[in-house]
Amino acid sequence: MTLFEGRVRHAIHNFKYLRLAAMAEPLGDALAAFWLRAPARADCIVPVPLHPARRRDRGYNQSELLAGRVGRAAGIPVRPNALCRIRATAVQMELSAAERQVNVAGAFRCDDPLLRGAVVLLVDDVCTTGATLDACASALKTAGALEVHGLTLARA
Repeated sequence: MTLFEGRVRHAIHNFKYLRLAAMAEPLGDALAAFWLRAPARADCIVPVPLHPARRRDRGYNQSELLAGRVGRAAGIPVRPNALCRIRATAVQMELSAAERQVNVAGAFRCDDPLLRGAVVLLVDDVCTTGATLDACASALKTAGALEVHGLTLARA
Protein backbone atom coordinates (compact mmCIF):
# COMPACT_ATOMS: atom_id res chain seq x y z
CA MET A 1 0.00 0.00 0.00
CA THR A 2 2.77 2.40 0.93
CA LEU A 3 6.41 2.33 1.86
CA PHE A 4 7.10 1.52 5.48
CA GLU A 5 8.19 4.96 6.63
CA GLY A 6 7.01 8.04 8.49
CA ARG A 7 3.53 7.98 9.96
CA VAL A 8 2.67 4.58 8.54
CA ARG A 9 5.74 3.04 10.18
CA HIS A 10 4.91 4.74 13.47
CA ALA A 11 1.27 3.62 13.36
CA ILE A 12 2.16 0.00 12.56
CA HIS A 13 4.87 -0.04 15.23
CA ASN A 14 2.35 1.19 17.82
CA PHE A 15 -0.21 -1.35 16.63
CA LYS A 16 2.19 -4.28 16.88
CA TYR A 17 4.50 -3.49 19.77
CA LEU A 18 2.67 -1.06 22.05
CA ARG A 19 -0.54 -3.14 22.24
CA LEU A 20 -2.65 -0.46 20.57
CA ALA A 21 -5.26 -2.84 19.15
CA ALA A 22 -7.54 0.14 18.49
CA MET A 23 -5.24 0.96 15.56
CA ALA A 24 -6.82 -2.01 13.75
CA GLU A 25 -9.82 0.12 12.85
CA PRO A 26 -8.14 2.96 10.90
CA LEU A 27 -5.35 0.75 9.51
CA GLY A 28 -7.73 -2.04 8.57
CA ASP A 29 -10.17 0.39 6.99
CA ALA A 30 -7.36 1.93 4.93
CA LEU A 31 -6.31 -1.55 3.79
CA ALA A 32 -9.93 -2.42 2.93
CA ALA A 33 -10.34 0.81 0.95
CA PHE A 34 -7.21 -0.03 -1.01
CA TRP A 35 -8.49 -3.56 -1.75
CA LEU A 36 -11.93 -2.30 -2.79
CA ARG A 37 -10.43 0.09 -5.37
CA ALA A 38 -9.14 -2.86 -7.42
CA PRO A 39 -10.43 -6.11 -5.94
CA ALA A 40 -9.49 -9.50 -7.35
CA ARG A 41 -11.37 -12.73 -6.83
CA ALA A 42 -11.04 -14.06 -3.31
CA ASP A 43 -13.13 -16.84 -1.81
CA CYS A 44 -11.81 -16.21 1.68
CA ILE A 45 -9.29 -14.21 3.66
CA VAL A 46 -6.59 -15.85 5.77
CA PRO A 47 -4.44 -13.79 8.13
CA VAL A 48 -0.79 -14.64 8.69
CA PRO A 49 -0.80 -16.38 12.07
CA LEU A 50 1.35 -15.65 15.09
CA HIS A 51 2.90 -18.39 17.17
CA PRO A 52 0.62 -18.99 20.21
CA ALA A 53 3.29 -17.69 22.62
CA ARG A 54 3.72 -14.45 20.66
CA ARG A 55 -0.05 -14.04 20.44
CA ARG A 56 -0.34 -14.45 24.21
CA ASP A 57 2.39 -11.84 24.75
CA ARG A 58 0.82 -9.33 22.33
CA GLY A 59 -2.77 -10.10 23.27
CA TYR A 60 -3.94 -10.27 19.64
CA ASN A 61 -2.82 -11.06 16.12
CA GLN A 62 -2.54 -7.78 14.22
CA SER A 63 -2.93 -9.53 10.86
CA GLU A 64 -6.15 -11.16 12.03
CA LEU A 65 -7.56 -7.80 13.10
CA LEU A 66 -6.66 -6.27 9.72
CA ALA A 67 -8.14 -9.26 7.89
CA GLY A 68 -11.37 -8.86 9.84
CA ARG A 69 -11.73 -5.24 8.73
CA VAL A 70 -11.05 -6.13 5.09
CA GLY A 71 -13.46 -9.07 5.25
CA ARG A 72 -16.29 -6.97 6.66
CA ALA A 73 -15.81 -4.22 4.10
CA ALA A 74 -15.48 -6.59 1.13
CA GLY A 75 -18.03 -9.18 2.22
CA ILE A 76 -15.42 -11.95 2.12
CA PRO A 77 -15.34 -14.58 4.88
CA VAL A 78 -12.26 -14.60 7.10
CA ARG A 79 -10.80 -17.96 8.13
CA PRO A 80 -8.54 -16.98 11.07
CA ASN A 81 -7.67 -20.56 12.00
CA ALA A 82 -7.06 -21.93 8.50
CA LEU A 83 -3.32 -21.45 8.80
CA CYS A 84 -1.24 -22.12 11.90
CA ARG A 85 2.32 -21.38 12.86
CA ILE A 86 3.70 -24.71 13.93
CA ARG A 87 6.98 -23.46 15.35
CA ALA A 88 8.20 -20.26 16.90
CA THR A 89 10.44 -18.15 14.69
CA ALA A 90 12.84 -15.30 15.35
CA VAL A 91 11.56 -11.77 14.85
CA GLN A 92 12.03 -11.13 11.12
CA MET A 93 12.90 -7.44 11.58
CA GLU A 94 16.38 -8.37 12.77
CA LEU A 95 17.25 -10.79 9.94
CA SER A 96 18.71 -10.53 6.44
CA ALA A 97 16.65 -11.60 3.42
CA ALA A 98 18.32 -15.02 3.28
CA GLU A 99 17.92 -15.52 7.03
CA ARG A 100 14.24 -14.59 6.79
CA GLN A 101 13.58 -17.33 4.26
CA VAL A 102 15.30 -19.95 6.41
CA ASN A 103 13.58 -18.63 9.53
CA VAL A 104 10.03 -19.15 8.21
CA ALA A 105 10.57 -22.17 5.95
CA GLY A 106 8.23 -24.90 7.13
CA ALA A 107 6.89 -22.75 9.96
CA PHE A 108 3.26 -22.84 8.75
CA ARG A 109 0.67 -25.55 8.20
CA CYS A 110 -2.83 -25.57 6.79
CA ASP A 111 -5.24 -28.43 7.47
CA ASP A 112 -8.43 -26.65 6.40
CA PRO A 113 -10.27 -28.78 3.81
CA LEU A 114 -12.47 -25.80 2.89
CA LEU A 115 -9.48 -24.16 1.19
CA ARG A 116 -9.17 -26.93 -1.42
CA GLY A 117 -9.77 -25.21 -4.78
CA ALA A 118 -10.20 -21.79 -3.16
CA VAL A 119 -8.67 -18.47 -4.09
CA VAL A 120 -7.19 -17.12 -0.86
CA LEU A 121 -6.39 -13.54 0.08
CA LEU A 122 -3.50 -13.72 2.55
CA VAL A 123 -3.30 -10.65 4.83
CA ASP A 124 -0.29 -9.41 6.78
CA ASP A 125 0.76 -6.05 8.15
CA VAL A 126 4.15 -5.53 6.49
CA CYS A 127 5.98 -7.20 3.60
CA THR A 128 9.74 -6.81 3.63
CA THR A 129 11.26 -9.62 1.57
CA GLY A 130 8.08 -11.64 1.08
CA ALA A 131 9.53 -14.64 2.94
CA THR A 132 6.60 -14.93 5.36
CA LEU A 133 4.00 -14.52 2.61
CA ASP A 134 5.83 -17.12 0.50
CA ALA A 135 6.00 -19.61 3.37
CA CYS A 136 2.30 -19.12 4.14
CA ALA A 137 1.33 -19.38 0.48
CA SER A 138 3.29 -22.62 0.20
CA ALA A 139 1.38 -24.13 3.13
CA LEU A 140 -1.95 -22.96 1.68
CA LYS A 141 -1.16 -24.38 -1.76
CA THR A 142 -0.01 -27.66 -0.23
CA ALA A 143 -3.45 -27.83 1.42
CA GLY A 144 -5.09 -27.38 -1.98
CA ALA A 145 -5.64 -23.64 -2.40
CA LEU A 146 -5.94 -22.84 -6.09
CA GLU A 147 -4.40 -19.36 -5.84
CA VAL A 148 -3.00 -17.20 -3.05
CA HIS A 149 -2.87 -13.41 -3.29
CA GLY A 150 -1.05 -11.32 -0.69
CA LEU A 151 -2.32 -8.04 0.74
CA THR A 152 -0.23 -6.02 3.18
CA LEU A 153 -0.60 -2.65 4.79
CA ALA A 154 2.95 -1.59 3.94
CA ARG A 155 6.08 -2.60 2.11
CA ALA A 156 9.39 -2.16 3.92
